[in-house]
Amino acid sequence: MRVVMAGGGTGGHVVPLIAVARELKQRGHEPVFVGTATGHEARLVPAAGFRLELIEIGGLKRVGVARALRTLCRLPLATAGMVGRLGRLEARAVFSLGGYAAGPVVLAAAARRIPMVLMEPNAIPGMTNRWMGRLAHRALVNFEETARWFPKGKAVVTGIPVRPEFFALPAKPRGGVLTVLITGGSGGARTLNRAARESWDLFRSSGVRVKLIHQTGAAAFEETAAAFASAGIDGRVVPFIDDMPAAFAEADVIVARSGAGTVGEIAAAGKPSILCPFPFAADDHQTRNAEALARGGAARLVPDAEMNGRRLFDEIMAVAREPGTLERMGGAARGFAHPGAAARAAEIVESIILTTP
Repeated sequence: MRVVMAGGGTGGHVVPLIAVARELKQRGHEPVFVGTATGHEARLVPAAGFRLELIEIGGLKRVGVARALRTLCRLPLATAGMVGRLGRLEARAVFSLGGYAAGPVVLAAAARRIPMVLMEPNAIPGMTNRWMGRLAHRALVNFEETARWFPKGKAVVTGIPVRPEFFALPAKPRGGVLTVLITGGSGGARTLNRAARESWDLFRSSGVRVKLIHQTGAAAFEETAAAFASAGIDGRVVPFIDDMPAAFAEADVIVARSGAGTVGEIAAAGKPSILCPFPFAADDHQTRNAEALARGGAARLVPDAEMNGRRLFDEIMAVAREPGTLERMGGAARGFAHPGAAARAAEIVESIILTTP
């Protein structure tokens, strides 16, 4: 049976969709993706071996008035076209991770009375998922607190798909050298790159044995790497980390943004973290994600505006100096982990298909 996978734009939307699609395919269903030519889905979905149907639609959040108006004007036409396309595809269900590419798809599914399952990876739902939550059969959430955004009985805590390599990482005993992984994502984060450089002198003069693994992104790599070479600090600066589970395995503590994918990996690996949310994320969802982990004792939250070299050094020292703190935080992080999220999502989609006339 054919299942339409809706969502895209960022890797954080596309990668979990692909994970669920693989599980559905193993169960004998045919996933078909709908997305844009400009989002990450245009590259990732065909590379994963799945069919991608293109749609022309833009975003509404933080895009400027003119672009938002163009999107609103295009939305009815895009939705009407998708109503016909879902019929031609003979879709039996729609699985949506939200995002602007999912809007016309879920609206068309509602018009055709096609059952929908939504997955919300963040602590606070995005606009599309908030709008469509009342019409969906199920809302699959990553955080317990997110259930309150959906009608009673519709939310199921499944977590979000995370590569099994992260779950397989053993707890790392604290050694004589404190290893810190700093990553702002594949493109890097200017705030974290700047704060890391400002912290080098502080680490060197403190006498603390530290090793830094720093993913800068391509744009900041050459300048940062050249400066690091003369900083007198153990470690390495790289533009991109190909094997992120291996980098997690090395780390005693992780400094990162707090997108849903990153938070999911930190939880699966059971790693303590210092989270610096990207302040311009839609609905400030990265702050909500970081707050959830901080409340649970798994992370420390530093707002982007407050992150600098001194604050980074102080936060790392605060969790490293007190015996048992890193271990307690890592254990708390594992409490947010949800193994088998993709399989559970596929199981729920399949059950709805089989029980819906």
